[in-house]
Amino acid sequence: MTKKQVFTYLMLVVGFGAAAYLLYHTFRDYSLDDVIKSFRAIPLTNLLLALLFAFGSYVCLTGFDWAGVRYVKNDLAYPKIALASFIALSIGQSVGLSGLSSGALRYRYYAHWGMTTEDVAKIVLLSGFTVGIGMGVLTGVVMIINPGDAASVLKLPDTMVIAIGVGLLAVTALYLALAAFVRAPLKIRSWSFQMPTLRIALAQVVIGTVNFALVSACLREVMAVSGDVSYLKAVTAFTLANYAILITHAPGGLGVLEATVRHVMGDQASIGSLVAFRVIYFFIPLFIGLPLSLIVEAVFRARKAKSSSGSSSHPPVTSEMAPAE
Repeated sequence: MTKKQVFTYLMLVVGFGAAAYLLYHTFRDYSLDDVIKSFRAIPLTNLLLALLFAFGSYVCLTGFDWAGVRYVKNDLAYPKIALASFIALSIGQSVGLSGLSSGALRYRYYAHWGMTTEDVAKIVLLSGFTVGIGMGVLTGVVMIINPGDAASVLKLPDTMVIAIGVGLLAVTALYLALAAFVRAPLKIRSWSFQMPTLRIALAQVVIGTVNFALVSACLREVMAVSGDVSYLKAVTAFTLANYAILITHAPGGLGVLEATVRHVMGDQASIGSLVAFRVIYFFIPLFIGLPLSLIVEAVFRARKAKSSSGSSSHPPVTSEMAPAE
């Protein structure tokens, strides 16, 4: 077993351990009956809106891959990109270590459609940048508009929170400037990386920001039992939870998401709302993505078998079989 494999397994063990502890800490005072009652208290309209926002987020996530595929100058059709993206992320976001798990699934599909290992690595890398940019822009905007909630959680003065928000937006502006003016490739050993075009970089900013805004809206809807949940506060809770997830590497943010959101939102984040959000945004896509991946794999294998049988039924012409000239 290599050191990289040992480190990966160790991170999974640590992540699952952290998730188990945080879930116990969050739910220890509630029975299953309490959770069910809290879930049922969420109005059907809010649940339907949460589903709609979650659907919109996954559409945006296909845009992450679209930008990556266009970055490697491939004209793969959007339906195939959307298929690979949804299956990879619906499974990867729940399994944990999303970059590795979803990256492996992406390679399975994109390689089947003719892309190289380097192409897939660049797609995954650009998608990671889109995640960071989208999260940074949304966090920056919220910290500038509504610094109080973040300041109370981070134990920082409002001016410091605003400064952090300005800094995050400045980093995004720098990224766009590099995309506009820097064309020299960055070389790492035998691989070369080049800044995306300004068009792709702008698409990253828009798609990434809208994605996380939609996820935050999904979270707000399941918490809006009383109807007075602040969207900006929900965004603050979600963005801070994501930074905590990046630090802990908990699979699917399990436990970390719930604990952070509850810490920020207080009683507005009922146990039922936290369960509803995880079901809507993680479990439902996972239960769609898993069978869909099996169906696609079966189609791939069937086409491969048909192609193999077709080529074997027409053996190449040998010198003995070749017609005389």
